[in-house]
Amino acid sequence: MTEELENTVSILKQEGIILYPTDTVWGIGCDATNEEAVKKVFNIKQRNESKSLIILVDSLEMLKQYVDEIPDTINEILKKFHKPTTVIYNNPKELAKNVIASGNTVAIRIVQDEFCQKLIQQFGKPMVSTSANISGKPTPKSFKEIESSILDAVDYVVNLYQDKTSNTPSTIIKINGKGEVEVIRA
Repeated sequence: MTEELENTVSILKQEGIILYPTDTVWGIGCDATNEEAVKKVFNIKQRNESKSLIILVDSLEMLKQYVDEIPDTINEILKKFHKPTTVIYNNPKELAKNVIASGNTVAIRIVQDEFCQKLIQQFGKPMVSTSANISGKPTPKSFKEIESSILDAVDYVVNLYQDKTSNTPSTIIKINGKGEVEVIRA
C-alpha cells in the first residue's frame, strides 16, 4: 500500500487525475483545491460544471478547515452513522470554485476507507470523488465495469482492491432552512 500511496500523491501534486477505490464506489479524483484539475475531471466525465462533485476529507479536523460551520446535529449524525455519509455544507472556503454548487454549498464526506484516509493525510488536502463513469451512464459496481475511455483518460489507476465490488453510494444529507436534517439520497 505504501508504494501506491506515494505514486498517487505524486500524481495529485502534479494536477493529475486518479482512478481509485473509495469507501463507496471506484472514483475519479483530484485535488479539490485546484480548479484546473477539477476541470479535467468534468471533461473526463463529460459533465457540465454546474453539477456538483463530492469532496473527501480524512477527518473532522480537516473538514473544519473547509467549512465555516458544522451544525451540532451533523456532528451527532456523523458519530452515529456507520454507512458512508456525505453532508451538504453551506459557505465552503479554500476549495476550487468549480467544486462549489450554485447555492454556495459543497458536498463533503469524511472517508472511512483506510487507503483513502491515508491518501488524503499524505496529500494534505481534500480530494474530489465522483463515480468512475461518463455522466448519465450507470455507476460501475466494480473495477472491471469501468469503461476504457475512463481508464485511458486518467493519469493514474490505483492498483489496489480491483476485485472489490460495491453497489452502495453514500447517503447524502443536508440541513434545510428550518434547521432540520433532510435526506437527499438514502
